[in-house]
Amino acid sequence: TKEEKKDDGVMAEEEPCMFWIWAMASTIFRLFLIFFFPENINASSRPELSTPLTSLRRLAEGYWLKQSSLSPYAGSMYHGSPLLLSILGPLTIQRIEGKSSHHLCSLVFVIADILSALLLRATGQKLQKAYRLNLRRLGLLTSLQDRGILPCGDIAALVHLWNPFTILSCVGLSTSPIENLAVIQLLEKVFLSILDENPAFGRVPLAAFGLVMATHLSLYSATLAIPLIFLLGYGLDAPPVKKFLQTRHVGVETTGSTSDVSKQDKLTQTTQLFLWRTVLYFVFWVLVWSSYVLVLCSLSLKQYGGLEEMFKRTYGFILRIEDLSPNIGVFWYFFAEVFDFSRNYLLIVFNLYILLTGIPPLAFRLKHRPCFLAFAYLAFSSILKSYPSVGDAALYLSLWALFVNELTDMEHSFFIFCGYIGFSLLSPVMHNIWIWRGTGNANFYFGNAMGYACFQYMFVEKSVNAMLNHDQALKKATSEMTKN
Repeated sequence: TKEEKKDDGVMAEEEPCMFWIWAMASTIFRLFLIFFFPENINASSRPELSTPLTSLRRLAEGYWLKQSSLSPYAGSMYHGSPLLLSILGPLTIQRIEGKSSHHLCSLVFVIADILSALLLRATGQKLQKAYRLNLRRLGLLTSLQDRGILPCGDIAALVHLWNPFTILSCVGLSTSPIENLAVIQLLEKVFLSILDENPAFGRVPLAAFGLVMATHLSLYSATLAIPLIFLLGYGLDAPPVKKFLQTRHVGVETTGSTSDVSKQDKLTQTTQLFLWRTVLYFVFWVLVWSSYVLVLCSLSLKQYGGLEEMFKRTYGFILRIEDLSPNIGVFWYFFAEVFDFSRNYLLIVFNLYILLTGIPPLAFRLKHRPCFLAFAYLAFSSILKSYPSVGDAALYLSLWALFVNELTDMEHSFFIFCGYIGFSLLSPVMHNIWIWRGTGNANFYFGNAMGYACFQYMFVEKSVNAMLNHDQALKKATSEMTKN
């Protein structure tokens, strides 16, 4: 009726307005913390926020060494990208009048968070559209039920902007916002490549560039290559192919306009056929951009050892776990206690654990949902990476919010939420008891890190179960519909 259409128009206008209000409020809140928050808290020194790979202080030290005609990797301080050093390094010595030299970098991190939220919102809108089309193709969604679908794009963007982990990473002088922006931009460019009718002249090269830069900034982002291949080969997240084949076999009629039906047919065809041509084109551009980035890094470090020095001080530093300073991970304490003669063997075991136990099973079970698979990989790697920070949790929690429609029946969500809050608050307390008060030992802080890792494991496991249960519910609904 006309009244229903009028109500829908009013709601459509109010939702974007409310989104922009909350987004502006989060930006103002960040600026307030940066320029007016007492500096005696010294968040940049917290091991939960800054690691040897994400600390802006270490980056400033590396840039000072390079300005002094020394290798930026001398002294075992800086272990990040030489390209990131060239971009953020000059900002560490520029001062805003009356403010610290790091305030300019903090503004860059605020901009990175805003861009990440906007890209998440665009990605969520595409996923929501695909989710609606899939349900209509299966005959499980009517025009009245369409109102019950949550705006996952707006929710994911606001979760990212108001997540305490995201805000602390921005305020705590950590380069995590830049790394998270690279990953989110990568997913958004891949979505655009999928929707492009002519990928040969489309956005596939940009998607390949996003993967190369995300991997260059954060080594564990290389695991995203598998879900990206599934995305380009099969299309956006959808129920398993057999559900579409079942509905086509019984002749289920879809509702909607002619354009919606054509989009649904195209989506169904994408889920049935693997587009090897697009994937090979993507791999080609990955190799091209990798060569280009390596050439730039070689020129940047020509006087300081070249690529060999870069690989040794960045990726080698990550895989060998040379810095055993405390963090919220579980590797530092283990390798601080291990005997030297078994260290190399255990390094191989720990580094291969992610490749052998996490990546293959998840890829086999969730290949029909590549975007959700990307979330699972990022969450899994953030638990087992050698130098994690809360910025890693901020990234995968934002991606998790993209699937609020599928994960509405997730089990023990309140318990897991309370666990995140509890261990996040206990971490600085245990660190203070151990380091400053001397009334505890390393087991206090490591025990908190173990509890935090357990809750992260539980979060990933319950999320994957909820997604599989959602697919199982679709299967049951389609089976009952065919019987009727």
